[in-house]
Amino acid sequence: QVQLVESGGGLVQAGGSLRLSCAASGRTFSRYAMGWFRQAPGKEREFVAAISWSGSSTYYADSVKGRFTISRDNAKNTVYLQMNSLKPEDTAVYYCAADVRAYGSNPQRDGIFGSWGQGTQVTVSS
Repeated sequence: QVQLVESGGGLVQAGGSLRLSCAASGRTFSRYAMGWFRQAPGKEREFVAAISWSGSSTYYADSVKGRFTISRDNAKNTVYLQMNSLKPEDTAVYYCAADVRAYGSNPQRDGIFGSWGQGTQVTVSS
């Protein structure tokens, strides 16, 4: 089982930036794809971004392409989400999650995200 702890959320004005971090522990981090999801009030949780176990492939929801960047540092057991040009509609609780498949491909399409962090609130004011 893997434990995930997110940080970096906060309040920012529209057009601003935030960087979220997710620290992992409990298993070999570098073998597993990671993802970021978000859930706004009254809405279902949605996929935001994912990164392959090696870091060589990244995947994004259309709504964040060109504004958000996912990355990972396997030496630090940490995955990041750099969020630029933030919009009020990006307001949500952001969660990181770990794919249960070791060396799994295409986490956006095939990922099975079985471990989740507690979430971090991102609020974008207009």
